[in-house]
Amino acid sequence: MSLMSTMIARRALAEHRKGNFEEALKYYREALQKGMNEPGMLINMSTLLVRTSHFDEALEVIKKAEKAGRLDERAKRDIHLQYAVILWKKGHIDHAIEILETDFATTKTGTLYTALGCLKIDQGNPEEALRFCLEALDYDDNDPIFLDNVGQAYYRLYQDKEKAKPYFERALALKPEAIDTNYFLALYDLDSGDKEKAKERLEIARNGKASPLNYATPQRIEEMIQRLEA
Repeated sequence: MSLMSTMIARRALAEHRKGNFEEALKYYREALQKGMNEPGMLINMSTLLVRTSHFDEALEVIKKAEKAGRLDERAKRDIHLQYAVILWKKGHIDHAIEILETDFATTKTGTLYTALGCLKIDQGNPEEALRFCLEALDYDDNDPIFLDNVGQAYYRLYQDKEKAKPYFERALALKPEAIDTNYFLALYDLDSGDKEKAKERLEIARNGKASPLNYATPQRIEEMIQRLEA
């Protein structure tokens, strides 16, 4: 990498870490134009592109990272995760799960439990999704995402709100700002007629930093808020 591209890439990373995603992307793109080819920086850029739903652009940057070489095992897993999310969002969920399960067979990590849990729920096989999400809780029973995933498996795939609710409540106690957890608990508030509490939770969800793994997309949250305000 040239000195100029290195300086711009570091500025991009600083904005990325501060959560200034649009500024970070501006600098990442400028650094890329000026020759950024360091695998770690390319992976950071592609991660942010995936997070902000720029999937086609992310795919091109991932390919550059792979061609750059010098990738350790963690970097390869990061790239596989991004490939999987892109495939999922483009409607190829079975292939996405295959990619992640290949890594999961040799290395079980919290990140893989999180992503595979979300994808298996979305894939729609109740028994397999619940089995996997409960396995994740065996791995770490205090992870709010794992708890939320079990809640979603019961709620979305089994339509069992009674079994789902304690998992959502435990998840919220550990992570009060969680987007999906607040969204689903808002549905319980609406069932009980507490529109004010539901709107309070939805506002928390609206102000969170969404990930492609979230079930409660910004559009889904906005639609519910608009219905409440109407």
